[in-house]
Amino acid sequence: MPRVSILLTCFNHIAYLPACLDSVRAQTYADFEVIAIDDGSTDGTREWLAEQKGITRIFNDANLGTYATLNVGLAAASGELIAVLNDDDVWAPPKLERQVRLLDEHPEVGLVHTGGRFIDGAGATIPGNPLGFAFPRFETGDILLGLVFENKIIASAALARMRCFEEVGRFNESYFGSGDWEMWFRIAERFQVGYVEGELTDYRVHGANASHKQERIWKDDERLREFFAAELARVGERFDSVELQRAKAFNFAAMGTVKALNGDAVGARRVYAASLALAPGRWKTYARFAASYLPHRVFRKLL
Repeated sequence: MPRVSILLTCFNHIAYLPACLDSVRAQTYADFEVIAIDDGSTDGTREWLAEQKGITRIFNDANLGTYATLNVGLAAASGELIAVLNDDDVWAPPKLERQVRLLDEHPEVGLVHTGGRFIDGAGATIPGNPLGFAFPRFETGDILLGLVFENKIIASAALARMRCFEEVGRFNESYFGSGDWEMWFRIAERFQVGYVEGELTDYRVHGANASHKQERIWKDDERLREFFAAELARVGERFDSVELQRAKAFNFAAMGTVKALNGDAVGARRVYAASLALAPGRWKTYARFAASYLPHRVFRKLL
């Protein structure tokens, strides 16, 4: 039985898939299985996968979406450790080896992610911050409150113990693009999260990235912020009260913005007020509270 199960999620990225699978085959850690789950590709991906040796193939009968596809992979996985790899991303050869070593040395860590770089369609490094931020990362430790502020774990950079999913459950299939963020939060509630330095994961930036579909992401973010609010109400004794209050205030402010972006100005003002009650010095929240009285299309343009 292989120790690592690699969930290779595929959907209409035949131009990038060969480089992706080549990077798996080049890993210096070899005790793994590859489970390629295709979510209804129509670009020749299925035919190409059918010709590949040494992998398990699962072809969804219909397009299920990212998180349902990952759950299909989890159900088929036999490994003690689970790696996620999107079909347009690439791993450096020592990626798995270094992650497995950290997990072996730190039993309290449930998930470990890596550093990396942004690449373009041709595989060249993109300088600067093409998505508006540096390659995401958390240092090893308790990252729960950090996840309230932003998701710094790229899905293709993550390796988690199967025990994590057995304890917290499967991915929430109702999300379009933020289900991994919610999953990392659920794991971080129970486990430490580790980090391996180095350019070990290449995240490909191109026009078809799910993160470019902003309106669906805003809907996801509103649901996610409501989830965070409920969870933060339960973890009071775990954190310094000042840090927890700051996280709650930020979460309410972020929730207000996505509610306004989604057309719920009244709901936005309600949670903006909750944020200001916790952090009355947040000038940006006052400004966005005021902007929520503007027409919806104007608010979106201001953001």
